[in-house]
Amino acid sequence: MKKEKVASLIDHTMLAQTAGIREITRLCQEAKKYKFASVCVNPFYVPVCKRELEFSGVKVCTVIGFPLGAVSTQDKKNETMQAVMNGADEIDMVINLGSVLDCRFGEVELDIAGVTEEAHFAGAQLGKKIVVKVILETCYLTDNLIDTCCLCAKRAGADFVKTSTGFATPKDAEGKLLPNGASVHSVELMRRVVGPDFGVKASGGIRSARMTADMLIAGANRIGSSCGVQIVESWDESIVIPGYDI
Repeated sequence: MKKEKVASLIDHTMLAQTAGIREITRLCQEAKKYKFASVCVNPFYVPVCKRELEFSGVKVCTVIGFPLGAVSTQDKKNETMQAVMNGADEIDMVINLGSVLDCRFGEVELDIAGVTEEAHFAGAQLGKKIVVKVILETCYLTDNLIDTCCLCAKRAGADFVKTSTGFATPKDAEGKLLPNGASVHSVELMRRVVGPDFGVKASGGIRSARMTADMLIAGANRIGSSCGVQIVESWDESIVIPGYDI
């Protein structure tokens, strides 16, 4: 698989709360150089990225309800509308995890549908299709809950399900931090549930070409990483990913 193809599947990400204009500008410059799918930034920086990436073909992705997902649906809708009007092309929304763990799946689906409908409506006003990805935060979920959340996202009209924010802090019974990012198992499960024609984004802790390849083989068709440059630069073009041209 060619490096250029790998780059086209990466959302080049900078979501650190300490990121300033220099870091965001550099992110955009790298995205243009390597032709990443998008840059993924906090909503404040959407206008900056819109200006930096104009006519480049690189999309502007932003996060909604990030990183907890525990704001009201109306707040998420308002944030979505503002982000799209400011130049966002893709919306990565955080699911309401408390509702998921309480098994209040009607609320979960309505939350996703609210953001999805708002994004599509706002995009229509600008003559473009907005892609909506739903962050499940899989490190907190059982397989059955991941399965159900994927079905909620599909029914609500979203375009992708996504593994993680990268900001979760799961702990074991002794308080030791557990892995909080994407796993091959969760990506395989998500792909199996949503089918071949729906998006699956693996994100959280993906820092190497090998991990990227593993996630693509597992069924991801988008990768979120702050290490996009390192991944592409170290990519071995002899790696074969089923379903993609070499």
